[in-house]
Amino acid sequence: MTPYITEDDADTYFDEQLFTDAWDDTLESSGDRNRALIQATKIIDRLNFAGDKTSETQENEFPREEDTTVPLDIQYACAEIAIKLLDGINPDMEVENLGLVSQGISTVKTTYDRSFVLDYMREGIPSAQAWAYLRPYLINPNTIDISRVS
Repeated sequence: MTPYITEDDADTYFDEQLFTDAWDDTLESSGDRNRALIQATKIIDRLNFAGDKTSETQENEFPREEDTTVPLDIQYACAEIAIKLLDGINPDMEVENLGLVSQGISTVKTTYDRSFVLDYMREGIPSAQAWAYLRPYLINPNTIDISRVS
């Protein structure tokens, strides 16, 4: 699978960001950066995007419609998800933790209110920043398409 952003382009993106230790500390030769970008691409491709793929035979969900390239927002979202994965964030574990109501060790106790779950967490996206890049491309779940058939 081809990731939405190359390692070199992700390097350029992260050169302008703070708190990129997880990316910077991962050796390029290990292959972990590329694997994180591929996994991030798979996570993105699970979402329900507006429009259709440019070609029915293309591997990834982007480009879409008449576009010939992947939008920068999608590339940046891929990089943001990849860095969270490299930092040890496991989207499956995060979803499992949504059900945690109370946890305690000795006299220290943690309780979470799970009556409200953030959209990006529910969708398995481990980064709020990535979600901000992805949201404009998603189908609004609160709309209904109605067609009249005669």
